[in-house]
Amino acid sequence: MGARMLRRQLQREGIHVGRCHVRTLMPRMGLEALCPQPGTSQVWALDTTYIPMARGLVYLIAVVDVASRMVLAHKVAITLESCHARKVIKQAFARYGTPEIVNTDQGSQFTAGEFTDAVLDQGCQLSMDGRGPGATMCSWSACGAE
Repeated sequence: MGARMLRRQLQREGIHVGRCHVRTLMPRMGLEALCPQPGTSQVWALDTTYIPMARGLVYLIAVVDVASRMVLAHKVAITLESCHARKVIKQAFARYGTPEIVNTDQGSQFTAGEFTDAVLDQGCQLSMDGRGPGATMCSWSACGAE
């Protein structure tokens, strides 16, 4: 907890104290808030969410900065193909630069060469967790060459 949250917790327990006083006392007691510190590695995560519609599904692919939890880029698609994942990660690269690590699950859209090449060509490390077959997409694509 930081000084603000700690002050609210103390007030709930009937101890009325100001935030500045709590901030002064925290180092004396050896307390510090846990949060991302400067110098931590920059990690982006990608995932696909399935959204049910009246006739089938649409897929939301999003790139999230892990430290700030900010959505850097997103795309809604009607097919689950690697070209959509490639487009969304390239959009994030163009807007925010290059992270150290890109983390995904092992979905077929993220294990396809089209996507992995786009990430590795930027000089990022590619980390994949989760369980899945790790199969690649078919060689044909409804997205067209871009």
